Amino acid sequence: MVIEKTLDFEGKKIFYRIIGEGPGVMLLHGLPFDGDLWKPLLAGHLAGAFKFIVPDLPGSGRSEIIEDMSMEGMARAMKVILDREIRPPQSPPKERFTATQKDFAQNNNTQEKTESSKSEVRGWVTPPSREKEGAVMIGHSMGGYVSLAFAEKYSEYLKGLGLFHSTAYPDGDERKAARRKGIEFIKKNGAHEFLKTIIPNLFSPNHKDEIALFIDGLIQKTNNFSAPSLVSYYEAMMQRPDRTNVLKTLKIPMLFIAGKYDNAAPLNDLLKLCHLPEISYFHVLAESGHVGMIEETEKSKIILNEYLINLS
Repeated sequence: MVIEKTLDFEGKKIFYRIIGEGPGVMLLHGLPFDGDLWKPLLAGHLAGAFKFIVPDLPGSGRSEIIEDMSMEGMARAMKVILDREIRPPQSPPKERFTATQKDFAQNNNTQEKTESSKSEVRGWVTPPSREKEGAVMIGHSMGGYVSLAFAEKYSEYLKGLGLFHSTAYPDGDERKAARRKGIEFIKKNGAHEFLKTIIPNLFSPNHKDEIALFIDGLIQKTNNFSAPSLVSYYEAMMQRPDRTNVLKTLKIPMLFIAGKYDNAAPLNDLLKLCHLPEISYFHVLAESGHVGMIEETEKSKIILNEYLINLS
């Protein structure tokens, strides 16, 4: 069962879905998708073992564009969702204790017994540390950029972090130049005209015919894609910093999923990144481009399930 929810974030509506029960797992989609991207992956037993929290990122799907559309701004919106849906990280709660004065003086040699020895002392004590609930966060493409921004500022929330066709490297000069041209095209021709030219290239040539109907449906869905949102995404991607240091400093298990035919997040880049964290799980989808959860759904399910079980 899918539970649909919304919350207010700085006066704007953020939409998300809850699927299943159990340890929290937040799935962040990339561009030009919304949270429905994860539907095939969550069909079946996987959704029964975990509580999947699947938002539409600000400006996509049923979520409104927010004032700060940087990766950091979108990460703050995701924190608000986690604050609502999981027990947020905090110091261990203090518990009330009651003790008699005799308890404190039991090692004294005095045998004096007075009325005062029966008096009670009340207060608060911090019990042994309890494990924070936290969540696992998996980001696809641009959702991975948001995940890294989240991990940089709110690492205490995370039990695990996954990059699904995503990278910690910043845009190089060539990629920035291509994005600037894309922004010019979007402003002149609209989001739909731009996206229908790039969507087919997200997929492996091995799957374009096999999932042609899905690709056509995705292109049609972009009829409603907001040009201001798309421009904001491109600007945010150009401005995002190098976050390889986040991978070096995180003390949680990292998951990397690469597509052999992925030109947006190349396999070689992810191979270099997977050596940075203390603990890494690395997988290659040999028949996928940039959308492995659609191109190789069953293999993606197995990879994600094994990773999440290892963290449980």
